[in-house]
Amino acid sequence: MRRTSLLLSLALLLPLALGQTIQTQTVPPIPATPQTTNTSPRTSFPATSSPATGPLTPPTALPEIAPVSAPTPRPAPPRLQPIQPVPVAPSASPNPPAQGVAGRVPTDPLYPQQWDMAAIRAPQAWALLGGQAQTPVTVAVLDTGFIPTPELGTRLVNGFDFVSSAARAGDGDGRDADARGSGPNAYHAEVVSNIIAAAHDAQGMAGINPQARVVAVRVAGVDGLIDPVDLIDGMRWAAGLSVPGTPVNRFPARVLNLSLYADFIPLTGCDPRIQKAVDEVTARGVLVVVGAGNDDADARGYSPAGCRNVLTVTSVDAVARRPAYANWGLNVNLAAHGGDSGQRLTLSSTLVPSGVMTPEGGTSLAAPHVTGVASLILSLRPKLSPAQVKNLLLLSASPFAGGRCDPDTRKTCGRGVLNAEAALKRALASNLGK
Repeated sequence: MRRTSLLLSLALLLPLALGQTIQTQTVPPIPATPQTTNTSPRTSFPATSSPATGPLTPPTALPEIAPVSAPTPRPAPPRLQPIQPVPVAPSASPNPPAQGVAGRVPTDPLYPQQWDMAAIRAPQAWALLGGQAQTPVTVAVLDTGFIPTPELGTRLVNGFDFVSSAARAGDGDGRDADARGSGPNAYHAEVVSNIIAAAHDAQGMAGINPQARVVAVRVAGVDGLIDPVDLIDGMRWAAGLSVPGTPVNRFPARVLNLSLYADFIPLTGCDPRIQKAVDEVTARGVLVVVGAGNDDADARGYSPAGCRNVLTVTSVDAVARRPAYANWGLNVNLAAHGGDSGQRLTLSSTLVPSGVMTPEGGTSLAAPHVTGVASLILSLRPKLSPAQVKNLLLLSASPFAGGRCDPDTRKTCGRGVLNAEAALKRALASNLGK
């Protein structure tokens, strides 16, 4: 039976267990201000149906992740004016050190439980940043939309809501300028974003790049499903390309995190429309990082995990073995820690009473580890191409114990396991991309 696509399922995560409580602060709403709208003729595919299946219909399969709580009916919001993305607060220094990373161990209360950071050698990578000039990097998270969180503060940008189906959007309309998450899967984008960029501020958890700006682009409905057309337009917009009928993206991203796959199409290979969008954003200098999927299947059948020019990431556990859920195959480029029921990741979330989430695991969680390290590389070498960043990550990967992630020779996991320290050392050893 086909499962939804968040990788919890965007094809995403699995059942959740709640841990200790952390304190969170109230985050002011993102203000609305006028924004320029692109009115050029529409060139992408219609957003109301899929050529493969006709009109979109609700899924019959249950989501791959357990909701945080039962969905609460949400009244239709008033029509909003276009919302201006929130700029990063100015700093006294043009290249300030990332808070808490210049050789210092984060003091965030959940950090001692974040075994995945030690596993990818994040502390050693942060130590390399001391004294280095860094360029702020923008990352786009194409997912369930944003949840205001103190982990990101003003570095969180309200992008755009590309869910075209009003029935699936859950917010009273279709596409609009309010990219807030809605429904039981709304936490998905929050935890993905926190892995990438949570502040080192003695609160909650520590992210990989606490200086990164995160643009939230909503492409998943309340059901956790993704229309290929919504994904295509979301990718193009996030990269700064023109999408008719939408505001101009004032913060184009250098890295797109797609912890998802497209629904309403067969799992028989990369959809040519999605491949075209990948090629367009790559040509613009944007790296596309994709979760491989959680079906214990060959990733080549999934879009965009099976596409060319993406960096497809599968999941490994604490000892760098492939968990039973993780997709595999020749289209997988790299592995990162996504956890499993035996050793879960610890994540902060404002959407659970305790403030702490411990999902069983998923490639949705592996992909943002790679995205975060890619953003650190680009902060040091901002002129690197997507292919060059991908090459640095693959060449610096740690080998699997015994040379394999799985005893089954078909179930390969790419070049190796993400190694943040080795990747930054390679970047710093070269003048390429300065």
